[in-house]
This record gives sequence, structure tokens and C-alpha cells, in this order.
Amino acid sequence: MSTTRSEALLGGLELFRMRLGLARVRQLLSALGNPQLAVPTVLVAGTNGKGSTAALLASMCRAAGARTGLFTSPHLEALTERLSLDGRPISDRALAAAIERALGGADALDCQPPTYFEALAIAAFGYFAEQRADLAIVEVGLGGRLDATNVCEPVLSLITSISLDHEQHLGTTPAAVAREKAGILRRGKPAIAWAGTAAVERALRQQARESGADLVFADSTEITTSTPAGASPQQVRLRTGRRAYGLELHLAGHHQARNLAVAVLAAETLGGGAWPSLDETAITRGARACRWPGRLEWVDLGDGRRVLLDAAHNAAGIEALTAYLAARKPEQRPDLLFGALAEKQISAALPLLAAQVGKIVVTRPPGERAAEPDHWLPAFEGHEVHAEADLSRALEAALRSAGDTLLVCGSIYLIGAVRTMLRKRYGRPS
Repeated sequence: MSTTRSEALLGGLELFRMRLGLARVRQLLSALGNPQLAVPTVLVAGTNGKGSTAALLASMCRAAGARTGLFTSPHLEALTERLSLDGRPISDRALAAAIERALGGADALDCQPPTYFEALAIAAFGYFAEQRADLAIVEVGLGGRLDATNVCEPVLSLITSISLDHEQHLGTTPAAVAREKAGILRRGKPAIAWAGTAAVERALRQQARESGADLVFADSTEITTSTPAGASPQQVRLRTGRRAYGLELHLAGHHQARNLAVAVLAAETLGGGAWPSLDETAITRGARACRWPGRLEWVDLGDGRRVLLDAAHNAAGIEALTAYLAARKPEQRPDLLFGALAEKQISAALPLLAAQVGKIVVTRPPGERAAEPDHWLPAFEGHEVHAEADLSRALEAALRSAGDTLLVCGSIYLIGAVRTMLRKRYGRPS
């Protein structure tokens, strides 16, 4: 596989592992003229749903006519997916130039180079400023308080659902995780969160009081769906404190209706301020237009078979996936291709998934952090399981033995690689 210029530049930063902290990023951005302060920014944190919520809000902003930047991570298939403007991914040439500026700043300051993610965050802020975006929707990478994206001064902060993930960095209780995520709140600025539990709500309220942010909770939004369970698109009715909406949502799963509620409240907040064109019409159009691949994404292979792709990489994600499968009540259970990173503490959730599927193939996602297939075998004890470390052979085996439906889930790196393989083999997905 050929390597793009951007990938080659970032490949040299793989030695610089995750380093939580803002000092170095601020120093590098200062040398570039502080582009993170040039564009009004919405910062989105959370354990699950932050990418979907960011994509929904960006779609609504575009529908309102705003020149909208979107920064998300990780990517599915191409690095350039991470930065987009008005729904169009950045070119590799422009991304490479932005990364080179970030690395050049480090050389000029004679300081340690940024990490892989820091370089991308710096590139995103610089690109959005250079392109004179009206608004940037920026997804936090890890946590919030010490994440590289937190160097901006958001006009609005969003926190999606919170659960345990990256415990070694963020804490071992949902409340502790919530406190880290709440590091994106700003004094005197609005914030919207989905609490989900009383413990998380208490933690977020306390952090909002300490930071002086104006925090409201999307949990009070009335949400009803009028489509059969598991169907897509969903017909979602939301009632906020301002108005009622009837929205079409092409993101599957009831959890996406919760993400939609956060995005709608965010759009209302922005629309009540500097973006009055972000009205009910823009919200409706944006919700309907939004697509977010790799999250309960159905792929028709064209021969009567279908593949369901879902980046369920932590316990909460697996619970949402199993709820979706249970709601659909298919006549035949899908077979499963699964692989995840070794750091993920998800073994306790996998028996719930195993109960919803037929034959199981476990494999190794791309990347050195991936777990070997045998790592997951105890969690699937009592089920028919085939372990195959080579992903190409694993997909071939899963497709060969599967019935009408194959479920592929786990690491987003697995989903992206399988998505590429399916497109090359079957011409799908687009």
C-alpha cells in the first residue's frame, strides 16, 4: 500500500507516544499565530457518541450556510477524513502542508516534536483559520482537560455519554471520567451534556459550578421514535424547551437519538446567538443529510448478503450494539467477525454480544496495539469460534461461513480495514 505525504510525515512521530498536556501544543500554536483562536469553535468530548454528535452538528451548520470545519478522530480509511471543510475532506497536499508547518514550528523553537495526534490537531486549527471557516466543530481525542484540542477557547462545549474507557488515563469510575471530560467547560460559556446517570450528573454539575460554565442537560429532552425498532432511517420526535421537531435520522440505534438531542440543543444555542440562520429548517435538513460511516452501517454485497459494520470498541458501545441487534429480532442471527485493541477492558461485555450471534471469527485489527485473537477466546467460551490473526483470511473465512448477514465489530481500525476490503471486492460501500 502506498504511503501519502501526510502519512509519511506523521509516521516519524510514532516514537512520540501519547503525552497528555497542553504546554507544548500552546507553544507550537503560538509560533503559528494562535490559529486556534481565529475561528469560533465548538468542542465535543465524551466516551461514546462524540464523533456522531460532532458530525450531526456540523451537518446542521452547513445546512444553515455556515462555512463549517470538522475535526474528528480516528479515521476509518483515509487520514484526510479527519479534517473536512463544508463536508469535503482536506486534500493530502493541504494536510501535509499543515503538518509541515506544525513540525517546522517545533524545529524553530528547538523543542520536542508534537505527537501524532498533536500534529493533526495543530494542522486542523491552522487549516480552519487559513480557510476562514465560520465555525469549527472539534472532537476531543482523549478525555478533555489535558487533550491537545483543549487549547482552543470554545464558544460552546458539548459532552456526550460517559462510561469507562481508557481507565489508566481518565479514572476508574464514570464520575472520575466525567470530571476529566468537563475540563473543556469555560467560564461564562454555554455547555450541553448527556449525563445518563445521577453520579455523572453530580460530577458534571460540580465541575460546571467550579468552572463557571452555563451547563444544561440534554437528558430532559423528550425523545420518541415512530419507526420499528432497529429500522433506519429513524423518524425521531424531539421536544426541547424551545420547540418540537420531527426529524429523519440516518444513523441507526436508539443511542443516536440521544446524540441527536445533544446536537439539536447545540444548534439551538448557536442559533440563538451569532448564527440566527441555524433555525428549525437548518436543523431538520442537517439531521436528514448526516451520514457517519462505520457506526451501525449496513453494506449490501449485491448477492443477497449484507454486512453490518460497527465500531463498538468499549463496553458501552457493545451494549448499544447488542440492544440494536435485540430490537431487530432477525429470523437468523448474524455471524460475527471481531477484533479489538489489547488495552480495551471489554471481556465482560462480550458474552452479551456472543448471545446475539451465530458463528464467531476473531482476528487481529491493524496496528501494533491490537490484541491477538487468542486474547478474546475465554470471553467467547461455549461458542463456535475460529481464531485467525490475518485479517484478510479472517474476513474470507467469515464471509464463506456466514449466512445472510455478517456483523463486523470492535476496533475502528478493524472496521476501516474491512470497509476498504469490501469496497475493493464488491464495489461497496461508496
